[in-house]
Amino acid sequence: MARIALDAMGGDHAPAETVAGAVEAAAGGVEVVLVGRAAEIEAELAEHEVTLPIVDASDVIGMGDDPARALREKPEASIVVAAGLVARGEASGFVSAGSTGAAMAAAAIVVGRVPGVSRPPIASVIPTPGSPTVILDVGANPDVKPAQLLQFAVMGSLMSKLLLEIDSPRVGLLSNGEEKGKGRDLERAAYDLLEASSLEFIGNVESRDIAVDIADVIVTDGFTGNILLKAMEGMADLIASYMGEEIRLLDAETQEAIAPLLQRVGDRLDYETYGGAHLLGVKGTVVICHGSSTRTSIRNALTLAAEGAEKDLPGEMAVRIAEL
Repeated sequence: MARIALDAMGGDHAPAETVAGAVEAAAGGVEVVLVGRAAEIEAELAEHEVTLPIVDASDVIGMGDDPARALREKPEASIVVAAGLVARGEASGFVSAGSTGAAMAAAAIVVGRVPGVSRPPIASVIPTPGSPTVILDVGANPDVKPAQLLQFAVMGSLMSKLLLEIDSPRVGLLSNGEEKGKGRDLERAAYDLLEASSLEFIGNVESRDIAVDIADVIVTDGFTGNILLKAMEGMADLIASYMGEEIRLLDAETQEAIAPLLQRVGDRLDYETYGGAHLLGVKGTVVICHGSSTRTSIRNALTLAAEGAEKDLPGEMAVRIAEL
């Protein structure tokens, strides 16, 4: 598979969990290069009795650092060095569970945007009934223009087709009602652009429609999308809490009988299933993970990035955007 650089110092549990995730991904066939403080990484690899390539990076961009300033002031930071490997063609993409802002800045500035892309969006895959749904933008661009939502739709549709193998992705525009004319000026103008495009546009969708198999791609601005994603995560936690309260009232035999069912449901709702979210529209496959990512999430994110590189997601994106 394609070579993917991992920001081994990024995340709440780095480098222990990032290195462990890299070891698991490598065992599954992903070619991983670890980027970060070499001595710390080597110590973690020794625990697994595995050798993986390491590129030393002496600094780290913290969650509280200003991303743009940190890129200038910390050129030896692990996320900057990882992005540099992609820019020089020494890796096909990079993965980070560190600062989202720093990952986006490094991708856009160091790796570079695909020609014609106005704003790279973050695309998250939600394990909805029927087939997974791509939602974008979920945090990169709080303020957008109608034409940028059209670009997001094109990029999300291509991602759905290449990575999720959906032949004709249905594209919906997130709004406060399904009727044409609903929404702000942004949604109303974007609706007209999407309707006139060659995409399989199905019209407006509401947030509750995510629970049913109505769209394969849902487009919105980064402010709304981020709130939607976090609301979904919070609701999943609330439901799990309520279920836990009720299950504890059951006898031990019944608890044991339903445990496999609950595990399967939990697995379907677990964000670590996909590991992270693609930052689309840059010259490399960039996957951004939760700061709290465990080895499972890191492993799946590396696999996700490698699959995107193998299927040339950035190259196909450039072709599709040029056609607009």
